[in-house]
Amino acid sequence: MQKTCASAFSGAAQATGLLVSSDSATLLPAQPRRFRMINSPMHQLTMTVLMTPTMSNFTGNVHGGAILKLLDEVAYACASRYAGSYVVTMGVDQVTFRQPIHVGELVTFLASVNLTGRSSMEVGIKVIAEDIQGKSVRHTISCYFTMVALGADRKPVSVPLFEPGTLEERQWQAAAIKRRDLRQQLEREHQAIKASVVAPEA
Repeated sequence: MQKTCASAFSGAAQATGLLVSSDSATLLPAQPRRFRMINSPMHQLTMTVLMTPTMSNFTGNVHGGAILKLLDEVAYACASRYAGSYVVTMGVDQVTFRQPIHVGELVTFLASVNLTGRSSMEVGIKVIAEDIQGKSVRHTISCYFTMVALGADRKPVSVPLFEPGTLEERQWQAAAIKRRDLRQQLEREHQAIKASVVAPEA
């Protein structure tokens, strides 16, 4: 997703084979749901997970559901950290499994807040898989989560306005605006289809 994240992943992979870097979150295999945050930008988050046999499907690859769960956890951690509040998942766009992920690989999730509304945030996530023995790295998944910040009363609360600081972030924000407009258009069309369907007589 971001050059800074990608370079952090590459350097740490060569250095340790397990941890990411000092400006990212690290997930250790022995503690599969614990983040370690060190000096990372508030709108970005990185998590690395070792794929274990308990995550496999009948073909021996990592189960898609296991990856989806991790994606949701990463989106939550990134959005909650940025907003400083509890968040919930409102929607997910374009989860495309480009390539299978294998047991024994290191999988890194590169997350970033791309766009904010009043209480909502788009979190983009790029997934990189590393074959430890083969020394190869490949892009396996990209997707976009819409998260909503909630207060103690579980009602939506305002989030800080995200202002992109680099050309890439401005491009990602422009793409996020287009995705938001497409979602809204699709919802209008969906409602029109529902309204045009004649309900069966009782």
